[in-house]
Amino acid sequence: MRMGILQCLVYSNQCEPHIERSYLLFQPTALPVNCSCKRMFSSRIQQNVQQNVLQRPVRSSFRDLKRNEGIGPVGWFLLLIPVSTFGLGTWQIKRKKWKENLIESLMVKTREPAVQLPEEDSEVSALEYRKVRVRGKFDHAGEMYLGPRSLLLDGESAYHGKLVTTSANKSSGYQVVTPFILSESKERILVNRGWVALKNKNPRTRLHGQINEEVELEGVVRLSEPRQPFTPLNKLDARIWFSRDVEEMAKFVDCRPVFIDVTADFTVEGGPIGGQTRATFRNEHLSYILTWYGISLGTSFLWYKKFIR
Repeated sequence: MRMGILQCLVYSNQCEPHIERSYLLFQPTALPVNCSCKRMFSSRIQQNVQQNVLQRPVRSSFRDLKRNEGIGPVGWFLLLIPVSTFGLGTWQIKRKKWKENLIESLMVKTREPAVQLPEEDSEVSALEYRKVRVRGKFDHAGEMYLGPRSLLLDGESAYHGKLVTTSANKSSGYQVVTPFILSESKERILVNRGWVALKNKNPRTRLHGQINEEVELEGVVRLSEPRQPFTPLNKLDARIWFSRDVEEMAKFVDCRPVFIDVTADFTVEGGPIGGQTRATFRNEHLSYILTWYGISLGTSFLWYKKFIR
């Protein structure tokens, strides 16, 4: 075959003297029909072209390869991660707005003027976080303790993250709950007089703050709080309650299931510190939003790299 090509090249000038050899090599179709070597030469060129085309690597991008392979059931299942986390982030936006509105409504309720205590318990339940005005005397013999609790100043904890309990940081103590006998109806309700330190839990250490005369005070209506998991049982023999259970506390000292927190204006010198109503809630929804959206963005990028790009 090589000899045939060489012979064709040698005798090419005889077939077409006016056609140069270089032109003959790269454009065999220019050969005249009467050239005896045209058929063999053009056939050889076509074979070489076909071999080059078959041996040439197919340049397909990784993206096309992924597209041809398909995502598959595993890929669609993993897509649930960025989609669901994006939905959780959007849900936290709504939760943040709801929490902010709730805190604002509670603050508005606590700032409203005090009203007289209703006679019906159902009406009292509708006044949660509203101020009521009562007049009567304390029954210090039925004093109970709710805690341990941190001291609240202006509705916020005075703990400030200190690990050691001292008289200076006031990080732990009890709220003193005392039966209150109403002057007009002689009914008994529960009044949270305020916070005392651990060392002043015993009423003998704060005799100056034990008011015996008739007083008129204002307090914020509170309802029972849900019992948290792993909360220890109440120590009834020591009159210590770990959660505010209005119904059970009222039964224990024979009172109406009405519970109020005295305001800070009625703090007695040498006695409990009033104003122990927390009218705010933890609002960390912004961090939740950033967390869920961050996870959604990261997993979306990884999924794209794995199954698309």
